Amino acid sequence: MAVTAIYTGANAQTVESAVTTPLETVINGVEGMTYMTSSSTNSGFCSITVTFDIGRDPDLAAVDVQNRVNAALGRLPVDVRTPTAFTVTKSTAGFLGALGFYSENNQYDELFISNYVDRYVRDALKRVPGIGDVIIFGERRFAMRLWLDPNRLAGHGLTVADVTGALREQNVQVAAGSVGTQPAPADQQYHHQRTRRRALHRSASIRDIVVKAGKDGGLVRVKDVGRVELGAEDYSSRLRFGGLAASGVGVQLAADCERAPGVRRHDARADAAREEFPARAQVAARLRQRRHRPRVDH
Repeated sequence: MAVTAIYTGANAQTVESAVTTPLETVINGVEGMTYMTSSSTNSGFCSITVTFDIGRDPDLAAVDVQNRVNAALGRLPVDVRTPTAFTVTKSTAGFLGALGFYSENNQYDELFISNYVDRYVRDALKRVPGIGDVIIFGERRFAMRLWLDPNRLAGHGLTVADVTGALREQNVQVAAGSVGTQPAPADQQYHHQRTRRRALHRSASIRDIVVKAGKDGGLVRVKDVGRVELGAEDYSSRLRFGGLAASGVGVQLAADCERAPGVRRHDARADAAREEFPARAQVAARLRQRRHRPRVDH
């Protein structure tokens, strides 16, 4: 059983004290547990692996772990309590196999390859019977990145918290409702569903967010205290295959599946991914064959 959490911006020591230790405390002693291992990284990532007795039902074990994790949510930082930052999955320790994705002559950069694998490959592999989890190495998720200038912030009397607060307030998806719905007058003939703009998804829109309004009517916007660009969410690791930019996929076996059938299904889906990949892009050899092993630079 794997429990993972992401505490964005925290170093390994902060993750250990604020996330990993509280989770270990509540998970320890869950029924059927044999032992537990954990790791905390400087990229804000917390990983806890709980190993159970062979006879323990994996579904019941997952429920027990999830219940204990839920009991600790109140002690965790607010940023870790979101659904996107916290997961509990059933899988075996180690990897069933792995694939490396790269392009000839670096035609596609790491961001394109990682985004393609995330959108079209990972979910397809997860749907294969017997696959417990799929992890992307060297992942590059698209994200809107804000680079703040501390001198400009100080000059305007602002802090990072002021900027993040403005983003939360103004970068939202709003349900605008409708006009003319029942109950309505008898002569009401039209019904109009109101729509409003989506959450901001362009760098130009983010740059224009107002952070502070002065007494003289002057506005301080995000672009006045930093710059905004569309890039990767995380740059903490890089993966190379034969010196080329690449993205790797590690596949873990489901807790209740035998290895041999899982390998055959994994190989069949990997061959299908090879056929669907964009022009001049390649799928590398499977790591379980111990050939062409990619290198990850941290």
